[in-house]
Amino acid sequence: PGATVMAWWFRIPFWQRVLGGFVLGAVAGWLLGPAAQTWLAPLGTLYVTLIRMIATPLVFFAVIAAVARLHGQQRIAALAGRTFAWFVATAVLAVLVGLGTGWLVQPGSGAEGLVAATDWTPREVPGPVQVLLDVVPANPFAALAEGRILQVIFFAALLGLALVRLGEKTARLRALAGEASDAMIQVTRFVLEVTPIGTFGLIAGLVGSYGFERLLPLADFVFALYLACALHIVVVYGGLLLAHGLNPLAFFRGAAPAMQVAFVSSSSFASMPVAMRCASHSLGVDRDYVAFAVPLGASIKMDGCGAIYPALAAVFIAQYFGLELSLSQYLVILLASVLGSFGTAGVPGTAVVMATVVLTAAGLP
Repeated sequence: PGATVMAWWFRIPFWQRVLGGFVLGAVAGWLLGPAAQTWLAPLGTLYVTLIRMIATPLVFFAVIAAVARLHGQQRIAALAGRTFAWFVATAVLAVLVGLGTGWLVQPGSGAEGLVAATDWTPREVPGPVQVLLDVVPANPFAALAEGRILQVIFFAALLGLALVRLGEKTARLRALAGEASDAMIQVTRFVLEVTPIGTFGLIAGLVGSYGFERLLPLADFVFALYLACALHIVVVYGGLLLAHGLNPLAFFRGAAPAMQVAFVSSSSFASMPVAMRCASHSLGVDRDYVAFAVPLGASIKMDGCGAIYPALAAVFIAQYFGLELSLSQYLVILLASVLGSFGTAGVPGTAVVMATVVLTAAGLP
């Protein structure tokens, strides 16, 4: 019976399980009232702790492995720089779309009644020059231990480039980095399987403590998120296609199967085989380049969960708590979202990981 229940549970799409946890948590919080904070909220606290546990090693190994994959791709080495340049450019645009949508929709306005966590204190935000200087770690091990994500990403990228430069001397080390990245992705999958339970605990505690009226701004946040993603797909991607003389309708028609699988599975890894077939067969992209760019993009290129979602979440949190974001904080959000999107694993739910990374880097609760 237990195995049957588990099989039934995992047959339910991930997003439906999370939605179910959200709804049941709201109902439980409404029924139990303040008692939900005592008995159910610890489930959410445990989930948040698990997310924080995996964030730094996940980003570290994912970035090393992704950069190290450049080795041996001699035919497309000339395109690697251009690929990364477009990755960065579209990630920057995605962050700007997320921030702009947050300013336009104001999803966190009118919800300043909630208080920040008792263990959170405002952090002094350095100036723009210091922000850029702080990307370089004086002690990489301290950066890893203290979860300084921007420094971790910088060191991991530098280490990955060194592995590429040394060639066959570091073949086993590159393989080890890839295996470590795979291991962290599997750990992430384990952790994310408890997302419905964590969502249940978080929402139950929130509703029990504050009531449904405090949750109404979340509807605006969800609307803003979907609006931002739609704008990025139609305006940014469509505009870039037009600028290069390509037909956006033909492109989206050819990419539709991959987009459908990605939407249903909430995973770029799950949709990667379909995406590779669409790129090579439906869109006519060179197979060698597809073999390089699509897996690399599935590993490190996440405009939605790695750029739009964290940027919008930062604006939402700032509005939610009535905080004024400084220019330095916007720069931190931009850098953390763009660089952090390159370390986002393509499995369901990692938007939560990246939101945690960006909020922490910007000194937000």
